[in-house]
Order: sequence, then structure tokens, then C-alpha cells
Amino acid sequence: MPLRTFDGGNDMGLFDVLKNAAAKELKSTLSQGGRAVEQAANKAANREEALVFTSLPKNAAELMALPESSLDSPFKTAALAIAALCSLERDENAAFEMLDFLKGPEPLSTYEKQFIRERLAGKCYKSFSFFDGATPENGYKPDEPYTIRVSEGPYSFDNENWAVLYVKSGGADNPRPIKLRKKPSTGQWFLSELQCLSDIRVPAQEDKWA
Repeated sequence: MPLRTFDGGNDMGLFDVLKNAAAKELKSTLSQGGRAVEQAANKAANREEALVFTSLPKNAAELMALPESSLDSPFKTAALAIAALCSLERDENAAFEMLDFLKGPEPLSTYEKQFIRERLAGKCYKSFSFFDGATPENGYKPDEPYTIRVSEGPYSFDNENWAVLYVKSGGADNPRPIKLRKKPSTGQWFLSELQCLSDIRVPAQEDKWA
């Protein structure tokens, strides 16, 4: 029976393969761990603010009497914009006056007014759906006091003097954006675009398939 011989060069090649594979696996593990840490840090940094209203403003005077009307935070402005929209069905002019205040130097354009009308025509429940307790099952009737939660995302403040914040509807799976702009001379945040008015699930009493 012939003796088996070993080729040192081949053994060394096998060792290198194993070593490289181990190094690659370690690098991958560390990379995944780093991404997990980064994602956790981003999540922790993305704050949410809950703003509470005893009652919703019915006109510009009532809105401007609220402490949030200082507009020194984009979270306050976003919450007030949703509160103002809740008056649209009852008094369109009053709702638009409140939004004009929140728009600051650039009041609502004719296009923006028409956009809001079209988005909320027969669907003003959308505005109330952003408050705690509002669900399709209860016709989007919020709990009182009225609480709305405004959150930021990882890229909310990527552009200087601009912000995109998010509000969660009880009739949608994902948060909806609101775009805001800061006026540096006053430090106030004003409403730029209502990007949160796309359709949601209809109230249960209007759903023929419910």
C-alpha cells in the first residue's frame, strides 16, 4: 500500500481559504451589527410629540389664542394645520383663514384651496382621523381631549429651514407627511404643503363590504 504524501503548498492554500472565509464572515457580522446599532440610534433620535387640545379651534381668533400658535416648533404648526382642517365642513372660510395664518408670508393659493376642497369633499372625516381614538369602526370620532401625535423621520430635517413631519391616521397603514418651512428672521415654522390628505379607509357605516 503506497504511503500518502501531503503537498504543503496545497495545505497552505486550504488554510488561506478557510482564513479568508472566516475573515469575510466576521466582517459581515460586524457590518450587520453596525447597521443594527445605527438603525436603533436613528429610531431613538426620531422623536414624537403629542399635542393636546381641549377643544378644536373654530376660527382664526381661537386658533391664535392657543399656545401652539407661537409656531416656534414645526410640530406645533403641523398639529394646528390638522385642527384647522376639522372646521372645513362646518365653515370653509374660517378653515381657510386659519390655514392662511399657518401659511405665514404666503397664504393659500387658489390652487391649494381647490386641492383641499377636492381631497376632503364628502370625506372630512379624514381630518379627524389623525387624532387619538379615531377609527373606521367609530366613524373617526376622536377621544377628548383631542390628542394628535406628530413625528419626525430620519430625513425630516435634511434641508436647512425645511421639515417634513408625519401624522398617523387611524384609517391608514403608514404615516402621512406635512411639509413645513422656517422663517429664520422670526424662528417660526409655517405650513408649506399638506401632503397628508390622500384617501383612507372609509368609515364602517359607509363601507358596503363591512
